[in-house]
Formats: sequence, C-alpha cells, structure tokens
Amino acid sequence: MKRREFVALLGSLALASLRVASAQTSKIYRLGTLTVGPPIASTNGPGAILIAGLAQRGYTLGQNLAYEARGAAGKVGQTPNLMQELKAANVDVVVTVSYPAAAAAKASGVATVIASGSGDPVKTGLVASLARPGGNLTGISDDAAALSTKRLGLLKEMSPQLRKIAMLWNKDDLGMSQRYDASANAAQEIGITVLPLGVREPDDFNEAFAAMNRDPPDAILMVTDSLTLLNRKRVFDYAAERRLPAIYEQDFIARDGGLMSYGADPRESFDRAAALAARIFQGAKPADLPFELPTRYLFVINLKTAKAMNLTVPNTLLALADEVIE
Repeated sequence: MKRREFVALLGSLALASLRVASAQTSKIYRLGTLTVGPPIASTNGPGAILIAGLAQRGYTLGQNLAYEARGAAGKVGQTPNLMQELKAANVDVVVTVSYPAAAAAKASGVATVIASGSGDPVKTGLVASLARPGGNLTGISDDAAALSTKRLGLLKEMSPQLRKIAMLWNKDDLGMSQRYDASANAAQEIGITVLPLGVREPDDFNEAFAAMNRDPPDAILMVTDSLTLLNRKRVFDYAAERRLPAIYEQDFIARDGGLMSYGADPRESFDRAAALAARIFQGAKPADLPFELPTRYLFVINLKTAKAMNLTVPNTLLALADEVIE
C-alpha cells in the first residue's frame, strides 16, 4: 500500500472512531425522582447529592443527563399518576423516597432505585429478597429492628425513668407501619409500654395529642414519612410544652427543632443510590443488583431545644453525638 493511501486509511479509521465515540456519548440518560412529599430539587439536599454522585460517575446534568422530579406534596393518591408521568417522559431510572412511591414505581415496570423511606422491602413485598430482588427494584434498605433498639437506648440514656413511649406513625403507609411494628417490638422487649398513635391525615394529630393528654407518656418516637414531616412542628411544640424527650429518624429534623435524631446518613444513602442508578444506565438490571445497607448513621442532638425545654442532656449522651446544635 502506498504511503498516501495508508495515511488516507488511517484518517478514515480515525474519523470512524470519532463517530462511534460521538454516538456513544450523545445519549441523554434520563433520571426521575418520585416522592409523596415535595419534588426533590436537583440543587440542594438529597437531590444535589444524587446529581453530584452521578456526575462523579460520568453523568452530568445538562450534558448527558436529564432530570425529572415529581412529588405528591402529601397527596399520596396522586403518586401512581406522577409515576406514569415519569414513565411517559421515558426515564431510564427512577429514584424513590417512601413506600408509596416505591410501590408505584414497581407497578410501572420502570427500573427503580429506592433511596430511603420504604421500610423493609422484603416484609412489605416490594422484592423477593435483598440479595436477589428479582424485579425492577433495587436500592437501600435498613435494619428497622436494630435502629429502633438504638433509638430507644438513646431515649433511655436521656430519660432513665422511661417507662412508656408514644409512637406516632402514618398507619396508611405500609412501610411506616412495618417500621412502627419493629419499634414497638423493640420497646416491649426492654419493658417499655407503647402508646400507639397511628395517624392518617393532619386532623388526626389533634386526637393523638388528646390521647397523650389522657395517658401521658414519658417520651415520643416519631416515624418519618411525608405526613408526619409536614406536621413535625406540631409535634415539636407539643413535646416542648410538656418537656417530653423525643427522638426522630432523620438528622434534618433535629436541625429543624426536634430534640434528637438517629438514622442513616443521607449523604451516603443518596450517593449509593446514584451509584446504583449509574450501573443501570450502563446496562445492569435491578433484579441482579442486591440491596445495600447503610454503613454510616448520624446521632444529632439539638442542645438549643433541650435548653428551651429545661432538659439536661447527660455528658455521656453528648459524647456519643455526631453533631450537637447549640
């Protein structure tokens, strides 16, 4: 082959390679998020963690990544419709928060990553097993029994006289009911009486508070979902008025005025959700991706709230805290 022909051949091969590379990188991957609360913004909080995690793995918003967020704003019945909107938008993966969102995503058939808030996905029937999910869902799970035992232990450290605990949860949410069951079982195993306060709508909190007035507890545990979150300030105020120690499941609730919280670090959970979404973008099937358990948990104490309630936080408890708000 003559030199000129050889150079021309090299040039055509290089051009073909560029075209193949361009074709490979021109695909826009579509990520959806679904929650029964407000839509998850891409610029702050968990959404920012998710988007940053995908960028680290080669998927950049505005370049090869598009983002669609849907949230029911507490209207749980709208969740399936919102999931159908995401499906119509041709999302490749949807990341969910809450059991109702995960259930709607499962029913849609769209590849799904559960980021948080769905309870035990095996006990709620979302998947066959954590090791082999077997459907269109994978994601992050938690050990509700172990977490409940830890939360109760922290409350006991705060209030050694703890004999009765009020538990608030959304009894219309199967995932939250499962978490309540785990918490109630853990309490009973260590001799703590449970005052069950299941709610379904905002007005039910009035009855919950009335029930606590009739049968006063020594502390409160609030199971987190969109309904309890939307009414958290009412729980803060009730606990403050009666100087009741209370523990919550997510760190931002303590920063927002709750006394203390213990739960999975959302930075880890949403970064791991990003990693699972990236693997699905690359061709993996959710059925073949085992569920993951968090490895980092945060204990947050709001000392400002404790002082306002005239509660003394033991030094032993302060020493355990990952964050103390003063």
